[in-house]
Amino acid sequence: MKFPAASFTALTMATALVGCSSNDPADDVTPVAADADTGDHAHADGSSHADGSDHSGEHGHGAGPHDGTVTDWGGGAYHPEFTVDHDKEQATVYLHGPDEKTPAPIAAESIRLTIVEPEIDVELAADPQEGDPEGKASRFVGTDPGLGVVREYEGTISGLIDGTPYTGDFEEVAHGHDEE
Repeated sequence: MKFPAASFTALTMATALVGCSSNDPADDVTPVAADADTGDHAHADGSSHADGSDHSGEHGHGAGPHDGTVTDWGGGAYHPEFTVDHDKEQATVYLHGPDEKTPAPIAAESIRLTIVEPEIDVELAADPQEGDPEGKASRFVGTDPGLGVVREYEGTISGLIDGTPYTGDFEEVAHGHDEE
């Protein structure tokens, strides 16, 4: 059966837009689009969204279990959740499994957080949560003076799991912070 050239082109473009997934983890190391996150982040000071929204219907990911911004690693195999405590100048990334809720501990001493503005590149050290097996962690923590700036962050979270590199981009969405 022959397809007209226009039909073939349309089918090819549709396949490219939808994307595909393989079972080979090496195929899943390309960065996820920055709009694949929720845009929310947690505040240790207890502050909340001024508009009362949770943005849970935006961009395909709801807010993470810690009210953070969620992105993908490995085509959905892992879901890093970015949170920030401005007062402590501290970022915490929680690593979840495919359901975006269950902790997914990995055997890594650290992962990397890179923020675009202000320019931050910080190693987040493993900080195992209760229930993480010996030698593994599902929480990673690091500090940088730039994290004291109250703003919405955009950046990349990257790490190595069983020799395979994983990367995920995230971008928080403005939600009514008061100036400090």
